[in-house]
Amino acid sequence: MHETVRRIADNIERVLVGKPDVVRIALVTLLSEGHLLVEDVPGVGKTSLAKALARSIDCTVSRVQFTPDLLPSDVTGVSVYNRQRAEFEFRPGPVFANIVVGDEINRASPKTQSALLECMEEQQVTVESTTYRLGAPFMVIATQNPVEMEGTYALPEAQRDRFTARLSLGYPDPQAELAMVDEHSGHDPLGHLEPVSDGATVRQLVETVRAVHVATEVRRYAVDLVTATREMPEVRLGASPRATLHLIRASRAQAALAGREFVIPDDLHAIAVPVLAHRLVLTTEAHAARRSATDVVRAALHRVPVPHGGSGAR
Repeated sequence: MHETVRRIADNIERVLVGKPDVVRIALVTLLSEGHLLVEDVPGVGKTSLAKALARSIDCTVSRVQFTPDLLPSDVTGVSVYNRQRAEFEFRPGPVFANIVVGDEINRASPKTQSALLECMEEQQVTVESTTYRLGAPFMVIATQNPVEMEGTYALPEAQRDRFTARLSLGYPDPQAELAMVDEHSGHDPLGHLEPVSDGATVRQLVETVRAVHVATEVRRYAVDLVTATREMPEVRLGASPRATLHLIRASRAQAALAGREFVIPDDLHAIAVPVLAHRLVLTTEAHAARRSATDVVRAALHRVPVPHGGSGAR
């Protein structure tokens, strides 16, 4: 597993230069059967990350450009009347793919955003009382620009809570940006990217991650971390029980990427901010004090005692 994931990561880093931690979180989200929200300014490689991941694992990928006039049926699919057969037939929408890239998801109306709720949680789509199962692996990678907010619809808490992790790419350091210029100026690396794995292998990796052991003390530590976010004075709405489940699943994937068959507290520390921060709603006073959700999660990590001993390997 470690070798397969390393090849996928190296392949993605041919396109996304100098961002190993971003690639790691994306792979953790994939292997924990979750969904990824990429929030950053334009031009830092949000869509390139999604496309590079999809091409590296040789899975079907679809891209949806979210706009204010986009309808839910444009995402899920629609039933069309077939005159020859004299019956309605279902035409699947772009959500019927292994990797669904939703560009600028906050530009669509809440009605259209809600079309993703069922498929993200239950991996199925219901259209006109008929339920269609989605293939595996299935992952939604949504992007949004946090700066240009005119004409956008902020994602509701229920939608954000379905994303396993949120990350920001940030600007590359000067050396990485110079390497990117040298690499990308002559050709597009994404166009020459070859698969290094496939969907069947990814499904096997997901089964391997499910078998990673989480000791009772570590599970309790995860619950205590999530509970702490609900009790912090800066928080108006803390992380949900779904966040606890996502934290455990992501910690399993993090442990597997590190070559271990069991989870330790360090795995929770490595993914706590991407998994928990976007779920928190802060108070007005916290915003006035310029406290971010990331600061709150880090404070919770310092506040909750870390379990000690060799229990993590049992």
